[in-house]
Amino acid sequence: MLITEMSHQASLDLLARKRLGRLACAQGSQPYVVPFYFAYYDCSLYSFSTVGKKIEWMRANPLVCVEVDDVVDSHEWTSVVVSGCYEELPDTPRWQSERDFAVSLLQQYAMWWEPALAKTLLHGTERPLVPIFYRIHVVGISGRRATL
Repeated sequence: MLITEMSHQASLDLLARKRLGRLACAQGSQPYVVPFYFAYYDCSLYSFSTVGKKIEWMRANPLVCVEVDDVVDSHEWTSVVVSGCYEELPDTPRWQSERDFAVSLLQQYAMWWEPALAKTLLHGTERPLVPIFYRIHVVGISGRRATL
């Protein structure tokens, strides 16, 4: 197996092809990683969620990391790691065009809203389903590819 560095453009191309990644945020010295669905456009990852630990932590500390991969098997895979910055797209007139763009981008993919709006019980209490649209600005990116 040979592991090589991917070009900047090849790393961005992987983001454009994939929809599922892992989003890492941190509070204090505690990291938190969750799977999330996204759509890539113009050096940003757009996504949708409801209020919970991930949103609360990103509001407190907008520096995040995203990992996206494409695995064929243990000897053939690609992996991209993004350093980024969280930006919420609030439901206000000032942000309406950005929110509308995020919705139009995400609507291109079937069931884009389903994970965030699934009924969720946290500590015995149902989570409120208030929609939060956000984007992760790509600040840095690196990729690796394994081949036989």
